[in-house]
Amino acid sequence: MADASDGPDVAPVTEADIERVFRAEYGRAVAVLVRLVGDIDLAEEAVQEAFATAVERWPTAGLPPSPAGWIITAARRKAIDRQRREASRDGRQAEALLLYATGDRPGDEPVEEGPVHDDRLRLIFTCCHPALAESAQVALTLRLLGGLTSAEIARAFLVGEPTMAQRIVRAKGKIRDARIPYRVPADADLPDRLRPVLAVVYLIFNEGYLSAGPDEGPQREELCAEAIRLGRLLAELMPDEPEVLGLLALMLLIQARRPARFTPDGALILLADQDRTRWDRDLVAEGRALVRRCLRRGAPGPYQIQAAINAVHSDAATASATDWRQIVQLYDQQLELAPSPVVALHRAVALAEVEGPAEALAQIEHLDLDGYYLWHALRADLLRRLDRRAEAALAYRAALTRTQNPAERAQLERGLRSVTTRPD
Repeated sequence: MADASDGPDVAPVTEADIERVFRAEYGRAVAVLVRLVGDIDLAEEAVQEAFATAVERWPTAGLPPSPAGWIITAARRKAIDRQRREASRDGRQAEALLLYATGDRPGDEPVEEGPVHDDRLRLIFTCCHPALAESAQVALTLRLLGGLTSAEIARAFLVGEPTMAQRIVRAKGKIRDARIPYRVPADADLPDRLRPVLAVVYLIFNEGYLSAGPDEGPQREELCAEAIRLGRLLAELMPDEPEVLGLLALMLLIQARRPARFTPDGALILLADQDRTRWDRDLVAEGRALVRRCLRRGAPGPYQIQAAINAVHSDAATASATDWRQIVQLYDQQLELAPSPVVALHRAVALAEVEGPAEALAQIEHLDLDGYYLWHALRADLLRRLDRRAEAALAYRAALTRTQNPAERAQLERGLRSVTTRPD
């Protein structure tokens, strides 16, 4: 490679530039390498070594025309070198012939890799195979597709780094030992196999969104960004799956409210009290457009319905202008498709605006959700609105014992004070 001084001026490349490429392209590069070498650990090591080489070269050589192609080609060579060192002579030659089939030769500069349409999709389904525990699915998805380190994932999920690292190692070992195939399921199996993939992505998003208060640190917000990026990837790779579009729309519409969720001093602002002019209008518009695409398909599913509910919220300039009857109807539809006491609980929030707090309270009293803080929190709010202050206080206290989230606790404590402090 010619030195930068021998040619035209090269735009400076900073560590931040390389970090952006890493976040955007790490998952793609690992996915391609897994297909080529059939080994997740080897693929990861090769991609990491390729990025280490980029850190050395790019600041002087400049950013290549296709950074992703450069990384993938460099990583492929490093994997070949590793396999040649570790394999027998015959095996080494066979692997080299296979991996050099694209025209690569030792000594050449990395060439550009063409567009990859399905390698990442295969890797997502591998990470979310039902043989793996849900916690392992989440960790492995963030590690391989998001490029997060074990330390970053551990901080986000409030566990120790050794615990998270071991979880990831065990998940990789399970894939290897059980010979979990690196492929997208057959069409007949796709609906059932897609469900855990979407659930993992949404779990990652919720972990970031529900916990990302002003004092929670950037790792929580980064989880939301990673989930949305994975959602966009799924929508790109599976554009004909309406539930994929529905999940992406749902995350975008919820994420749009982030700027209005907290006061300057960190207090949580409930949806009904948020300044909707602070919502991200671009995210709202994108989410609503996806909801319209889903509606045109006429194949409703739980994520699409949740997205539609959030789209109705975005229609109104204020909470009082919200079409609560339409939201109740959408929850009714969701209960038909996927009955759940949590869905019934959320339906009661809308029902209280249509039929009043007494009817909503009657609807939730029979729900088996005693361990769920939100059930107690909603009971407390409905009892407060009915001026049943002593019962409301008990419900607020019960909710407080069931959440450790600082923002949620502060909100509940304000509610408790409102029913235990007599006005002057």
